[in-house]
Amino acid sequence: MDRRNFFKKSVLAGVAVSIPEIVKAAMPDAPAVDNADWYQLSKGDTILFQGDSITDWGRDRKKEAEVNAPAQLGGGYPLFTAANILANNAEKGLKIYNRGISGNKVFQLAGRWDKDCIELKPNLLSILIGVNDFWHSLGQYTGTVETYETDYRALLTRTKKALPEVKIVICEPFIVHGGSVLDNTWESGFAPYRNVARKLAREFDLTFVPFQTVFNEALKQANSEYWGTDGVHPSLAGAQLMAQAWIKAVLNFH
Repeated sequence: MDRRNFFKKSVLAGVAVSIPEIVKAAMPDAPAVDNADWYQLSKGDTILFQGDSITDWGRDRKKEAEVNAPAQLGGGYPLFTAANILANNAEKGLKIYNRGISGNKVFQLAGRWDKDCIELKPNLLSILIGVNDFWHSLGQYTGTVETYETDYRALLTRTKKALPEVKIVICEPFIVHGGSVLDNTWESGFAPYRNVARKLAREFDLTFVPFQTVFNEALKQANSEYWGTDGVHPSLAGAQLMAQAWIKAVLNFH
Protein backbone atom coordinates (compact mmCIF):
# COMPACT_ATOMS: atom_id res chain seq x y z
CA MET A 1 0.00 0.00 0.00
CA ASP A 2 1.50 3.35 -0.98
CA ARG A 3 1.81 6.24 1.47
CA ARG A 4 -1.15 8.18 0.04
CA ASN A 5 -3.56 5.24 0.31
CA PHE A 6 -2.32 4.44 3.78
CA PHE A 7 -2.93 8.02 4.91
CA LYS A 8 -6.40 8.01 3.35
CA LYS A 9 -7.39 4.78 5.09
CA SER A 10 -6.05 6.08 8.40
CA VAL A 11 -8.16 9.22 8.14
CA LEU A 12 -11.24 7.18 7.29
CA ALA A 13 -10.61 5.05 10.34
CA GLY A 14 -10.56 8.23 12.43
CA VAL A 15 -6.83 8.43 13.12
CA ALA A 16 -4.79 10.78 10.97
CA VAL A 17 -1.41 9.93 12.52
CA SER A 18 0.03 6.72 13.90
CA ILE A 19 0.24 5.73 17.54
CA PRO A 20 4.05 6.19 17.62
CA GLU A 21 3.58 9.74 16.35
CA ILE A 22 0.94 10.44 19.02
CA VAL A 23 3.25 9.10 21.73
CA LYS A 24 6.18 11.14 20.44
CA ALA A 25 4.07 14.32 20.44
CA ALA A 26 2.83 13.65 23.98
CA MET A 27 6.20 12.56 25.38
CA PRO A 28 9.00 14.38 23.51
CA ASP A 29 11.36 14.31 26.47
CA ALA A 30 10.68 11.01 28.24
CA PRO A 31 11.38 9.98 30.96
CA ALA A 32 8.83 12.42 32.32
CA VAL A 33 10.15 12.89 35.86
CA ASP A 34 13.47 14.46 36.82
CA ASN A 35 16.15 12.05 38.07
CA ALA A 36 14.41 8.99 36.58
CA ASP A 37 16.39 7.07 33.97
CA TRP A 38 15.44 4.60 31.29
CA TYR A 39 15.73 0.99 32.37
CA GLN A 40 18.29 -1.31 30.75
CA LEU A 41 16.93 -4.85 30.55
CA SER A 42 19.26 -7.56 31.80
CA LYS A 43 19.31 -11.28 31.18
CA GLY A 44 16.78 -13.12 33.36
CA ASP A 45 14.90 -10.00 34.48
CA THR A 46 11.41 -10.38 35.93
CA ILE A 47 8.87 -7.71 34.93
CA LEU A 48 5.64 -7.34 36.89
CA PHE A 49 2.53 -5.32 35.99
CA GLN A 50 0.27 -4.40 38.90
CA GLY A 51 -3.00 -2.52 39.15
CA ASP A 52 -6.75 -2.74 38.71
CA SER A 53 -9.07 -3.75 35.84
CA ILE A 54 -7.13 -1.74 33.26
CA THR A 55 -4.14 -3.97 33.99
CA ASP A 56 -6.13 -7.13 34.77
CA TRP A 57 -8.12 -7.10 31.51
CA GLY A 58 -9.54 -10.61 31.88
CA ARG A 59 -6.35 -12.45 32.76
CA ASP A 60 -6.80 -16.10 33.77
CA ARG A 61 -6.08 -16.41 37.51
CA LYS A 62 -5.71 -20.19 37.16
CA LYS A 63 -2.75 -19.70 34.83
CA GLU A 64 -1.06 -16.80 36.57
CA ALA A 65 2.01 -18.89 37.43
CA GLU A 66 2.77 -19.32 33.72
CA VAL A 67 5.53 -17.10 32.37
CA ASN A 68 5.01 -14.89 29.31
CA ALA A 69 1.68 -16.58 28.61
CA PRO A 70 -1.18 -14.70 26.92
CA ALA A 71 -3.74 -16.15 29.34
CA GLN A 72 -1.98 -14.83 32.44
CA LEU A 73 -1.10 -11.49 30.82
CA GLY A 74 -4.72 -10.69 29.93
CA GLY A 75 -5.90 -8.86 26.84
CA GLY A 76 -4.77 -5.30 27.56
CA TYR A 77 -1.68 -3.13 27.63
CA PRO A 78 0.48 -5.62 29.65
CA LEU A 79 0.03 -8.17 26.85
CA PHE A 80 0.93 -5.67 24.11
CA THR A 81 3.84 -4.33 26.13
CA ALA A 82 5.14 -7.81 26.88
CA ALA A 83 4.85 -8.87 23.24
CA ASN A 84 6.95 -5.90 22.14
CA ILE A 85 9.56 -6.43 24.85
CA LEU A 86 9.88 -10.16 24.19
CA ALA A 87 10.08 -9.69 20.43
CA ASN A 88 13.02 -7.32 20.87
CA ASN A 89 14.87 -9.25 23.58
CA ALA A 90 14.72 -12.91 22.60
CA GLU A 91 18.17 -13.60 24.01
CA LYS A 92 17.49 -12.28 27.52
CA GLY A 93 15.17 -14.95 28.94
CA LEU A 94 12.80 -12.39 30.45
CA LYS A 95 9.88 -13.36 32.67
CA ILE A 96 6.78 -11.15 32.51
CA TYR A 97 3.76 -11.37 34.81
CA ASN A 98 0.46 -9.56 35.28
CA ARG A 99 -1.10 -9.43 38.74
CA GLY A 100 -3.70 -6.70 38.23
CA ILE A 101 -7.09 -7.29 39.86
CA SER A 102 -10.26 -5.55 38.75
CA GLY A 103 -11.71 -3.13 41.28
CA ASN A 104 -8.56 -2.75 43.34
CA LYS A 105 -7.63 0.38 45.24
CA VAL A 106 -4.22 0.99 46.80
CA PHE A 107 -5.08 -0.60 50.15
CA GLN A 108 -6.17 -3.76 48.31
CA LEU A 109 -2.85 -3.91 46.52
CA ALA A 110 -1.19 -3.66 49.91
CA GLY A 111 -3.29 -6.53 51.23
CA ARG A 112 -1.95 -8.95 48.64
CA TRP A 113 1.49 -7.39 48.08
CA ASP A 114 3.64 -10.10 49.66
CA LYS A 115 2.21 -12.84 47.45
CA ASP A 116 1.59 -10.83 44.28
CA CYS A 117 4.72 -8.71 44.29
CA ILE A 118 7.42 -9.30 46.91
CA GLU A 119 7.55 -13.08 46.43
CA LEU A 120 7.95 -12.66 42.66
CA LYS A 121 11.04 -10.49 43.25
CA PRO A 122 10.58 -8.33 40.17
CA ASN A 123 13.49 -6.38 38.76
CA LEU A 124 11.06 -4.02 37.06
CA LEU A 125 7.70 -3.25 38.70
CA SER A 126 4.98 -1.22 36.98
CA ILE A 127 2.02 0.10 39.01
CA LEU A 128 -1.15 1.66 37.60
CA ILE A 129 -3.61 2.41 40.40
CA GLY A 130 -5.97 5.22 41.37
CA VAL A 131 -9.09 5.23 39.25
CA ASN A 132 -11.05 3.14 41.74
CA ASP A 133 -9.70 5.14 44.68
CA PHE A 134 -11.61 8.06 43.19
CA TRP A 135 -14.50 6.29 41.41
CA HIS A 136 -15.55 4.26 44.43
CA SER A 137 -15.48 7.38 46.60
CA LEU A 138 -18.51 8.53 44.61
CA GLY A 139 -20.38 5.62 46.22
CA GLN A 140 -19.85 3.84 49.55
CA TYR A 141 -16.05 4.02 49.80
CA THR A 142 -14.98 6.71 52.28
CA GLY A 143 -11.37 7.08 51.15
CA THR A 144 -10.07 10.47 50.01
CA VAL A 145 -7.17 11.68 47.91
CA GLU A 146 -5.24 11.98 51.19
CA THR A 147 -5.98 8.29 51.84
CA TYR A 148 -4.70 7.48 48.36
CA GLU A 149 -1.47 9.39 48.92
CA THR A 150 -0.83 7.93 52.36
CA ASP A 151 -1.53 4.36 51.26
CA TYR A 152 0.49 4.70 48.04
CA ARG A 153 3.50 6.21 49.82
CA ALA A 154 3.42 3.40 52.38
CA LEU A 155 3.26 0.79 49.62
CA LEU A 156 6.25 2.29 47.81
CA THR A 157 8.24 2.55 51.02
CA ARG A 158 7.46 -1.06 51.88
CA THR A 159 8.43 -2.21 48.41
CA LYS A 160 11.77 -0.39 48.39
CA LYS A 161 12.59 -1.84 51.80
CA ALA A 162 11.80 -5.42 50.73
CA LEU A 163 13.29 -5.07 47.23
CA PRO A 164 15.94 -2.34 47.42
CA GLU A 165 17.16 -2.91 43.86
CA VAL A 166 13.77 -2.95 42.15
CA LYS A 167 13.07 -0.39 39.42
CA ILE A 168 9.56 0.96 40.00
CA VAL A 169 7.41 2.60 37.34
CA ILE A 170 4.46 4.78 38.36
CA CYS A 171 1.78 4.94 35.67
CA GLU A 172 -0.49 7.95 35.72
CA PRO A 173 -4.15 7.08 36.37
CA PHE A 174 -6.19 8.56 33.53
CA ILE A 175 -9.57 9.09 31.96
CA VAL A 176 -10.53 9.25 28.30
CA HIS A 177 -12.45 12.52 28.14
CA GLY A 178 -15.93 12.18 26.67
CA GLY A 179 -16.49 8.64 27.90
CA SER A 180 -19.94 7.44 28.88
CA VAL A 181 -19.37 6.99 32.63
CA LEU A 182 -17.79 10.40 33.14
CA ASP A 183 -19.56 13.51 34.37
CA ASN A 184 -18.42 16.91 35.62
CA THR A 185 -17.41 15.35 38.94
CA TRP A 186 -14.54 13.58 37.23
CA GLU A 187 -13.06 16.66 35.62
CA SER A 188 -12.16 18.31 38.92
CA GLY A 189 -12.30 15.39 41.33
CA PHE A 190 -9.90 13.01 39.63
CA ALA A 191 -7.11 15.47 38.82
CA PRO A 192 -5.72 15.47 42.41
CA TYR A 193 -5.20 11.70 42.20
CA ARG A 194 -3.15 12.11 39.04
CA ASN A 195 -1.16 14.84 40.76
CA VAL A 196 -0.42 12.53 43.69
CA ALA A 197 0.90 9.82 41.37
CA ARG A 198 3.28 12.29 39.72
CA LYS A 199 4.28 13.74 43.11
CA LEU A 200 5.19 10.30 44.45
CA ALA A 201 7.17 9.47 41.33
CA ARG A 202 9.24 12.60 41.92
CA GLU A 203 9.53 11.96 45.65
CA PHE A 204 10.89 8.44 45.14
CA ASP A 205 12.81 9.25 41.90
CA LEU A 206 10.73 6.80 39.90
CA THR A 207 9.93 6.64 36.21
CA PHE A 208 6.52 8.13 35.43
CA VAL A 209 4.31 7.22 32.46
CA PRO A 210 2.07 10.24 31.67
CA PHE A 211 -0.96 8.34 30.37
CA GLN A 212 -3.33 11.30 30.73
CA THR A 213 -1.12 13.45 28.51
CA VAL A 214 -0.92 10.64 25.98
CA PHE A 215 -4.68 10.12 25.82
CA ASN A 216 -5.28 13.86 25.60
CA GLU A 217 -2.98 13.95 22.58
CA ALA A 218 -4.70 10.92 21.06
CA LEU A 219 -8.10 12.62 21.35
CA LYS A 220 -6.89 15.19 18.83
CA GLN A 221 -6.91 12.37 16.26
CA ALA A 222 -10.02 10.35 17.14
CA ASN A 223 -12.92 10.50 19.59
CA SER A 224 -13.24 8.86 22.99
CA GLU A 225 -15.03 5.79 21.61
CA TYR A 226 -11.96 5.01 19.52
CA TRP A 227 -9.55 5.09 22.46
CA GLY A 228 -11.80 3.97 25.32
CA THR A 229 -14.85 1.86 26.02
CA ASP A 230 -16.42 4.06 28.71
CA GLY A 231 -13.98 6.81 29.65
CA VAL A 232 -12.18 4.70 32.25
CA HIS A 233 -11.20 1.54 30.39
CA PRO A 234 -9.20 1.71 27.15
CA SER A 235 -10.28 0.18 23.88
CA LEU A 236 -8.03 -2.15 21.90
CA ALA A 237 -6.44 0.89 20.26
CA GLY A 238 -6.16 2.54 23.66
CA ALA A 239 -4.35 -0.47 25.08
CA GLN A 240 -1.84 -0.38 22.23
CA LEU A 241 -1.39 3.35 22.80
CA MET A 242 -0.64 2.64 26.47
CA ALA A 243 1.84 -0.07 25.60
CA GLN A 244 3.83 2.16 23.29
CA ALA A 245 3.78 5.03 25.79
CA TRP A 246 5.00 2.70 28.54
CA ILE A 247 7.82 1.38 26.38
CA LYS A 248 8.96 4.88 25.41
CA ALA A 249 8.88 6.13 29.02
CA VAL A 250 10.50 3.09 30.59
CA LEU A 251 12.77 1.50 27.97
CA ASN A 252 13.13 4.18 25.28
CA PHE A 253 12.47 1.91 22.34
CA HIS A 254 9.53 1.30 20.02
